[in-house]
Amino acid sequence: MVTQKSDRRTIVVVGGVAGGASAATRARRMNEEAEIILLEKDGDVSFANCGLPYHIGGEIADRSALVVASSEFLRRRFRLDVRTHHEVIAVDRPNKRVEVRRGDSKETLWIQYDKLILAPGASPIHPPIPGANASNVLTLRNLDDMDRIKRIVDAESTSKTVVVGAGYVGLEMVEQLVLRDIETSLVELQPQVLPLLDSEMAEPIAAESVAKGVSLFLGRGVTEIVTDENNRATAVVLGDRTKIDTDLVILGIGVRPNTKLAADAGLKIGETGGIVTNDYMQTSDPDIYAAGDACEYVYGPTGKRMRVALAGPANRAGRLAGQHAATDESDPMPAVQGTSVVRVFGCSAASTGLTRSFAKRLGMAANSVTIIAKNHAGYFPGAEMMTLKLVYDPKTEKILGAQAVGGEGVDKRIDIIATAMHFGGTVRQLTGIDLCYAPPFGSAKDPVHMAAFAACNQLDGISDFYEFDADLTGKQVVDVRTSGEIEKAPLTGVKDAIHIPVDELRDRMSELDESAETVVACAVGVRGHIATRILHQRGFSVKNLSGGATVYNRAKKKS
Repeated sequence: MVTQKSDRRTIVVVGGVAGGASAATRARRMNEEAEIILLEKDGDVSFANCGLPYHIGGEIADRSALVVASSEFLRRRFRLDVRTHHEVIAVDRPNKRVEVRRGDSKETLWIQYDKLILAPGASPIHPPIPGANASNVLTLRNLDDMDRIKRIVDAESTSKTVVVGAGYVGLEMVEQLVLRDIETSLVELQPQVLPLLDSEMAEPIAAESVAKGVSLFLGRGVTEIVTDENNRATAVVLGDRTKIDTDLVILGIGVRPNTKLAADAGLKIGETGGIVTNDYMQTSDPDIYAAGDACEYVYGPTGKRMRVALAGPANRAGRLAGQHAATDESDPMPAVQGTSVVRVFGCSAASTGLTRSFAKRLGMAANSVTIIAKNHAGYFPGAEMMTLKLVYDPKTEKILGAQAVGGEGVDKRIDIIATAMHFGGTVRQLTGIDLCYAPPFGSAKDPVHMAAFAACNQLDGISDFYEFDADLTGKQVVDVRTSGEIEKAPLTGVKDAIHIPVDELRDRMSELDESAETVVACAVGVRGHIATRILHQRGFSVKNLSGGATVYNRAKKKS
């Protein structure tokens, strides 16, 4: 049981938004007598930074809706001493005080603390390339940035925009700009959009963007921004010398944690570049806490600490830091799975935990299965397809991560799997999870169940899989789709596939070489599983093509 405090300790919070504002308000709720000073270098202390692109695009019409809590509200409701335009420039740990610069002045003052909470966040990366300092080359971090971008977008003269970076912010901006009928180009240095996802899972987002008129330039970085005599960007030049004319450049190539203040104070910085914290968000100095994008959390799939720059963990960490700073007690910070989602026009992508490619880079044993299913009962109107990929440890059966891409219901499935991961769940346990079902909402066998079933079939030797990137050269490929399906979407690059519809397979077994290594393909993997079981019980060494021809062709199109 947490004890409420009534002592007069002074808690100084550096930075607002998710981590800092959550810390300050929780500290007040837990200790009515504490003096709580919230220092924010910008003019807005608590705003919905994840909503910024949607105001630019007009989906959020009212700008004030993005102000979660104004300075006046925090002062009135929580009796916080909120000081905007106050930048902390140094921490004097021996004397437990911070040096603060007010506004643009050179004057500074010292503020004493008993407990200090650092929530400085992260800053957008601004690449050191020619022309990057042009007046219309902008990043999106706060309300002021949003206002600057919106003024340019609203101008009648703005007809073309280049977005650099195909992560979450970049894709959200692309969507909103297209909705404003602005010609939009998206440039990404990596060979795919959403580089944090496995490549075949990101491909539908790229396809959806192109279908909506976005010009996509993948695997190419910006080497120069062309400017005019007024220092305004007029074009971007890519590494292959492609030149794209533009009226606005928006940089969304990632963020860098603001750790200088902590590092200068001698606080420990971790391997992934964030401030090291313990389970109670205390830094290497127990009277100093850290929360938000500048610190490291325990990453659930690996158990190691790393930076996870997401709003959800920042809010939860800030809450715990504020409580512990105010009372010397709190629950520990749970491991973070890195759960996230993005909508791009009519397609959404969500993920949690490790991707298969990330697991490989870490040298971790990881199997994956991919299924394609509808978000609710197929006979109920409006069902939409989704691709769900489940990654797990073949020895412990523990769920390591998942990705989903498609229409409605993608977020629901990833949230379910993230919840199972939070409690250390296995794929076998996932097969029995009891989910609500009615035709408008799901299926009796939900896509989550189907993915878990596939994983357990693999674990139990009932059915095994070739991944989308498997080399099928020299293998006996049996395509069990109908002739019409094969004609519309043949297996890319597979010349000698044997076509036997699944319903004819038992009667045409003599057409196959039992001694050959065999792979079965269908549209999404369901008929392939049936064919695999038929052949396996006839003595064939056979595997199913994971995700069927849909995922295989998607990957080959990408490559």
